[in-house]
Amino acid sequence: MPVSEALRHLIEDPGFWTGDATAGPDPRELRVTFPVIGGYALVLDIDPATGERALGLREPASSEPVQLGRAPAAGPYPAALRWWELDLCARVIAWEDPRLPHPGLVVALLSPFAPTTADDDEPSVAAFREAAYRSLRREVTPPAAAGPEQAPLPLFASEDWWPAPRGASPQVLDEAAIAALTRPARAMLEVRGGSRFPRDGLADLVRRAAAHLSHLPGQGWYADTRPLARQILDSGDLRPIPDLLGALTEAGCDHPTVLDALSEPLVPAEACWMVETLAGAEPGTLLRRHL
Repeated sequence: MPVSEALRHLIEDPGFWTGDATAGPDPRELRVTFPVIGGYALVLDIDPATGERALGLREPASSEPVQLGRAPAAGPYPAALRWWELDLCARVIAWEDPRLPHPGLVVALLSPFAPTTADDDEPSVAAFREAAYRSLRREVTPPAAAGPEQAPLPLFASEDWWPAPRGASPQVLDEAAIAALTRPARAMLEVRGGSRFPRDGLADLVRRAAAHLSHLPGQGWYADTRPLARQILDSGDLRPIPDLLGALTEAGCDHPTVLDALSEPLVPAEACWMVETLAGAEPGTLLRRHL
């Protein structure tokens, strides 16, 4: 799913994530569709003027989504998805569309609709969400050089005389904003009991996504490297991940999402989800041990 200019404008605005955004140059409602599997898709509608968002489920042979939940910019958000359902779908989306690495845009945009519950491992969920918000990046222009156009005299050659100008951070959100966004929701709106909630369609989507992920470790070069992935999973030690990356590369793996998740600089949450997937383990198994 290519990121449109309208969506890029929104996600690069910190106010969009914190609920303080103002209407941009294009106030028309924006629709973001994340195809998952078997004709199912998660559809997010965003009103740039108000920040209001609605999440829907598009089922096979249907052109319009059925609403899962709707919320104002600053919440509270409806508990339209369980966290493990979003995690599962995000893994499949990332696998099928390398332009959307996980954790990343899918988790950042949809996790407000999947608040943690008493059944979730809160530290693991927070780690995934933090990694997602930190993965939001924007293009920044490098600062102009502050040094002289010609070599200075030795006495003035020190960096103390010519300090490098501070450049803008490519990270969209600062650490304070990330911490605020990853705190457990104070209030949740339970919407799954409503008569119009597409519980059967959502259950079918989750079943298909789980079956798809369970088959991946036995395919092609992933099958050859599965024992090493299992070794990392069982030990909880991430240090052998470069060996796993090397084994996958030698086996011919060229999937950008797989290689990126296991490459330096290593993001533990991303590395854990990939090892779990390659090992055929339950999502969160390695991350809980690592934390």
